[in-house]
Amino acid sequence: MNIALIIAGGNGRRMQQEIPKQFLNVNDKPVMIYTLEAFQSHPDIDAIGVVCVDGWHDILMAYARQYKISKLEWIVSGGENGQGSIRNGLLEAEKRYGENDIILVHDAIRPMVSHEIISDCIVQCKRHGSAVSIVPCNTVALRRATEQTSSEVVPRDQLALTQTPQAFPLKKLCDAHRKAKEVGITNSIASCTLMIELGETVHFSIGAETNIKLTTPDDLKIFKALLALKEQA
Repeated sequence: MNIALIIAGGNGRRMQQEIPKQFLNVNDKPVMIYTLEAFQSHPDIDAIGVVCVDGWHDILMAYARQYKISKLEWIVSGGENGQGSIRNGLLEAEKRYGENDIILVHDAIRPMVSHEIISDCIVQCKRHGSAVSIVPCNTVALRRATEQTSSEVVPRDQLALTQTPQAFPLKKLCDAHRKAKEVGITNSIASCTLMIELGETVHFSIGAETNIKLTTPDDLKIFKALLALKEQA
């Protein structure tokens, strides 16, 4: 099986909105539903689980019924941070699915994820045991000496900009989270960073510049523009 684990446990303060950004309405549809529809409509995704901010579980279930997200099987609460939220989702997934099933961890606020990205993530994970969606770094990167200065260029061909989904066999990722807890890793930013901090090598799958993460009000404007282009295509 291929299971999508959608992480929607954050409050999104940088979006400057009173409600969590994953529930903001864009063109009369919550951001999160665009994300769920991408996985719902993908033929190789068998099930969806969501890690959701407290107080929004019932609202999410109502939206799922309204938009016919039939693959959504369960919802759990978020954790103390991103790592904790992913761990909560994995512990629930572990009760339900096989240890060799593929789990694709994806940000709820990346609503433009394509079928091509999802497919390649699954293929590369089955081939290599991990898959991290990436795009090349196409801009000049400087290493900060202080908050406001730099004297060093980081060669951009040595850099990869990560996105989600990030996929691993379920047991492999669950075991990594247990090991992280044992060794005191408590605030790793993403599944790929957790694996690397534990000494693992991760493999890449394709991402896209359009697979944006909605973090700021400007990101929301870009998302609306991308939606308009998609509707015209």
